Amino acid sequence: MEKRRLGKSDLYVTELGLGCMTLGTDALAAERIINAALEEGVNYFDTTDLYDFGVNESIVGRALKPVREQIIMATKVGNRWNNKQDGWSWDPSKAYIKEAVKDSLTRLGTDYIDLYQLHGGTLDDPIDETIEAFEDLVSEGLIKYYGISSIRPNVIREYASKSNISSVMMQYSILDRRPEEEALHVLRENDISVVARGPVAKGLLSDAGVNKITEKGFMDYSEEELRSLVKQLKNHFGDRSLTEVSLRYVLHNPTVASVVAGASSVEQVKNNANAVRSQPLSVEEVAFIKDVSKANVYDQHR
Repeated sequence: MEKRRLGKSDLYVTELGLGCMTLGTDALAAERIINAALEEGVNYFDTTDLYDFGVNESIVGRALKPVREQIIMATKVGNRWNNKQDGWSWDPSKAYIKEAVKDSLTRLGTDYIDLYQLHGGTLDDPIDETIEAFEDLVSEGLIKYYGISSIRPNVIREYASKSNISSVMMQYSILDRRPEEEALHVLRENDISVVARGPVAKGLLSDAGVNKITEKGFMDYSEEELRSLVKQLKNHFGDRSLTEVSLRYVLHNPTVASVVAGASSVEQVKNNANAVRSQPLSVEEVAFIKDVSKANVYDQHR
């Protein structure tokens, strides 16, 4: 599987990453999915301390321990569970980040984290303090690089200008083209990579996606618009699967280092891997997709 450089770092991530949120708490089932991803050549695994109260990190860490030096492990920080574990609060403080990283390292069973990401962020945060916390962790050798997970253009611009982030994780798909308007050029100019989540838009852009369409639609697409778009894509691309088209569309942009897709089965992992390894889209094919889909824009945090 092809790899791309993550920003200015020395990390080279596979074009497909495994998003670990959907692994669940059955360790054996999760391990089968993780092993399937490894067999397909995936080297980038993304989790967070928020998933299942940290259990996800523990499962991922144990499964990846035998190949720790061959893979890139990413996790996140900032959402703090309360004592009852029935809700969480946002805490981007330096004190909390430096406390939380130790817990993540323990659960992951590793001495360092390849990519440590702020799991959100607003302009009201103590951003300079937050950046200082990540820089300290780099200096201390507890993390190699850091990034943010955000779709807020104003926050992305702030970190792009002030910090040494390697990446921004953001939602990006044919149905959510918002990053194209306000984020991708800023990141490209600052040599910061995108880690794209939601590339198949909650399964709507998978081969069985038409069965997932409801009257609620998706973002600014109505049910009717979704059905029309899916039909146009399938007619235009013929034998190519919708998953192939969707993942290759996101990867067409060179600012994107990896598409992070979740998987709840081994078969899903294999399908995603085959999609990423498929023929890249031509300039004409990308133009067609842009013509029939919406050029969405962010309506907040601008």
